[in-house]
Amino acid sequence: MTSRGRPPKPIEQKRLLGNPGRRPLPKQSEVIVLPAITTTPEPPRPLGTYGTELWNRIWSMGMTWVSPISDIDLFMMICEMIDERVSLRVQVLRDNRPEDRRALRQLDSQIMHGLSLLGFTPTDRSRLGIAEVKRQSKLEELRAKQKADEL
Repeated sequence: MTSRGRPPKPIEQKRLLGNPGRRPLPKQSEVIVLPAITTTPEPPRPLGTYGTELWNRIWSMGMTWVSPISDIDLFMMICEMIDERVSLRVQVLRDNRPEDRRALRQLDSQIMHGLSLLGFTPTDRSRLGIAEVKRQSKLEELRAKQKADEL
C-alpha cells in the first residue's frame, strides 16, 4: 500500500504556483467543479458511535476541500474501519493475541492511508495547498494574549 516516488501535485496547487513544471494543464473551462458542502451529509449506511463521531468531524473539518459526491464512499469505509478498530482493540487488550495485534496495526495503517488520501494529515493538507501549520512566535503569542485580556 505504499506509494513510490513523489506524489503528484494537485492541479489547483500547480495553478497557484504558476505551473513551475510547464506541463500543459487542463483549461479552466474544462475543469469540473465539485460542489462544496454546507451541511454534513447523512451516512449511506449505519455507523457505530465512534464511526458516527468521525463522520461528523471529518465532514466539518474538510468542508472546504472534500466532495460529498466523489469522496463519500471513502469516508464511509474509513468510518466503518474506525468502528471495527474499536472492537478489535478491545479484543487485543482482553486476549493479547499476536495475530489480533497485527490485524489492529494493519487496520491502523489502512485508516491512516485513507485519511491521508483525503487530506487529513498535516503533510497532505500542505501538499494539497489547503493549509499550512505555522508556529506562533513569542511576539504573536503576547499580542494574542494582550488582545484576549482587552476583551
